[in-house]
Amino acid sequence: MAWSRITRGSLTQQTRKTLNNHLHHTITPRTTTTTTHHASLTNIPTKYLSSMGSRGIMGTPHYNFPSAERVVEESDIECENTITRINGLGPTQRGEKPRVVVLGTGWASCRFLKGLDTKIYDVVCISPRNHMVFTPLLASTCVGTLEFRSVAEPVSRIQPALSKSPNSFFYLASCMGIDTDKHEVYCETVDNVGLPQEPYRFKVSYDKLVIAAGAEPLTFNIKGVKEYAFFLREVNHAQEIRKKLLLNLMLSENPGISEEEKKRLLHCVIIGGGPTGVEFSGELSDFIMRDVHERYSHVKDDIRVTLIESGVQLMRGVVKEVHQKKIVLNDGTDVPYGLLVWSTGVGPSDFVKSLDLPKAPGGRIGVDEWLRVPSVEDVFALGDCAGFLEQTGKQVLPALAQVAEREGKYLVELFTRVGKQNGGKAFSGKDIPLGEPFVYKHLGSMASVGRYKALVDLRQAKDAKGISMAGFVSWLIWRSAYLTRVVSWRNRFYVVVNWATTLVFGRDNSRIG
Repeated sequence: MAWSRITRGSLTQQTRKTLNNHLHHTITPRTTTTTTHHASLTNIPTKYLSSMGSRGIMGTPHYNFPSAERVVEESDIECENTITRINGLGPTQRGEKPRVVVLGTGWASCRFLKGLDTKIYDVVCISPRNHMVFTPLLASTCVGTLEFRSVAEPVSRIQPALSKSPNSFFYLASCMGIDTDKHEVYCETVDNVGLPQEPYRFKVSYDKLVIAAGAEPLTFNIKGVKEYAFFLREVNHAQEIRKKLLLNLMLSENPGISEEEKKRLLHCVIIGGGPTGVEFSGELSDFIMRDVHERYSHVKDDIRVTLIESGVQLMRGVVKEVHQKKIVLNDGTDVPYGLLVWSTGVGPSDFVKSLDLPKAPGGRIGVDEWLRVPSVEDVFALGDCAGFLEQTGKQVLPALAQVAEREGKYLVELFTRVGKQNGGKAFSGKDIPLGEPFVYKHLGSMASVGRYKALVDLRQAKDAKGISMAGFVSWLIWRSAYLTRVVSWRNRFYVVVNWATTLVFGRDNSRIG
């Protein structure tokens, strides 16, 4: 999705006349005093103008992305005197610090941002959310064990330079494309927010680019999943699950509701037996045993939780279709539900798929042993969106928070080493030794299963020696470990206070919104 430079070309008189007639019917001027147009010549091959504005974010022309302002390329026809600017941050100048652009605010990017030496680099972070989510505790917010702000850490607290340094910025936007030759990324903000031009678009030049754009839930192209199921990866997902859960509980108590409909409303189905599915099931179990039995006594015996996983657990089966009030398994079984949470793992996002970069097995961005994208200069990828290339001989790592965090920490050390040897600028780090390659060692896994019990497995492999246990002691280890991994002392305080409040007073069952 590169934006190449538009040059002024000469037109024959007849060609100019034809083009002007076409423009007259398809282009609407932004104002009566400007020559920049709102273009929609969708049937004509185009190029994008890439002229650069000043170092600050300036106004963006009003056009329909990704078409930008369209010009005729065939038959050497180009629109005379048509110049459009996509403004943003230009290349760093001599005497300025190298600029690192980071895409995303997940585990990998935030660990990298936290450790990056801002005495060496300026940093620009671009993401559609301005916070990091502590995903291991996200399930707890769905039932009120924790408040939502306890699991969200503002990115400006993780890296203060984003709000304090004059040449470091956070931009609330999505990256729509990358030009690795020009060292530019192209971004688009959300629309319908009242900006003069919507959606607002800009570009940012980089010396080093770190792609940590995360992944998207896998739906396996099953019909109805996106329309009717809830995912659990963002704070707003947890908020919607909580509202739906409490709504179903309250509706089920209304007079005249049939027993069949009541049982459907109170049937919570989780698809996927991974850590997220298991922990959400555990939190639901705690919520039902203590809070539902106490505060919804009229329907306490009707609420139930079903975990569906291919091959193992409460109900065997593979989901064939999802409907508004039921799911259909591959054996034809209908499973009515009131709440459906989909947690079957993640895969590459549409953005990652669209990038013209080498791909690792599974569709992730391919990287070498130093987390570099080997086919281009100054581009690194890490976290759920990246995986080792086949020629490295390394297995693609699982999409886990601890993997992403370790990659972010490793990349900090690499960037510090490169920056101290004056390799931070674009195209200047080719001959600088990068040190030891990245090696991941699994630290184990933990999951809460409810009722003050948890599973703890600290073995590096299934058949390796090490600690593997379950029960109350495991639950204490689980809580202690997660508390120490919460990013800030502020959020650790929130978590401890929420846990204590829930223990003494129970969970809040107010439905707001």
